[in-house]
Amino acid sequence: MTGITRTSADLDPRRRRILFRSWHRGIREMDLILGQFAETELASLSDAELDELETIMREEDNDLVRWITGEQPLPERYATPLFSRIAAYRPDFDKLSQE
Repeated sequence: MTGITRTSADLDPRRRRILFRSWHRGIREMDLILGQFAETELASLSDAELDELETIMREEDNDLVRWITGEQPLPERYATPLFSRIAAYRPDFDKLSQE
């Protein structure tokens, strides 16, 4: 998956913005992780989860990748069920580096 496949027509403006920002991060790894997560989960997230997602998305992409891959320890503030759900969308980065 390399881009948005979900329509945003049924989403409110906040969720549309998050969906777009999830697929336009700056580095491909985070596009894939956050983009896939947003496409699948965004419509069902609570307002509190949306707040948390927006906070997570304010972090630097390189830091997020390191936390998700375990290269660096995850800060305590992100040891949450939502971050775990996001990390579950981790693509196989080895395959990406071979393309």
